[in-house]
Amino acid sequence: MKYKLLGKSGLRVSEAALGTMTFGDDWGWGSPKAEAQKVYETYREAGGNFIDTANVYTNGTSERFVGEFIKSHRESVVLATKYSLATPGDDPNASGNHRKSMMQAYVYRVRMNVAVRVFTGKMG
Repeated sequence: MKYKLLGKSGLRVSEAALGTMTFGDDWGWGSPKAEAQKVYETYREAGGNFIDTANVYTNGTSERFVGEFIKSHRESVVLATKYSLATPGDDPNASGNHRKSMMQAYVYRVRMNVAVRVFTGKMG
């Protein structure tokens, strides 16, 4: 696996990112947990360290699965989550680039203590 710098962050990420939109079968399709974990482990064994997810992927299941999968090696993973996408309902704070959205993604679903760097918009 080859690595490149992520913008001006100084972080080295694998050239192949793992998209996790299909982690979870909440939408009637996608990968159940065991299959998603096999995909994740195969990616990591190949040297991948850059994972993409979002708060709305499979109703939040994708972020929860990723949080469980990276638990033992969080320091070696660069996680990009689109935490500010609108979630269903009429809560005026259900979306946006504010602390509530970020904390719900990182603390409650991914179960990380802190988001060291948050990128919004274009990366690279």
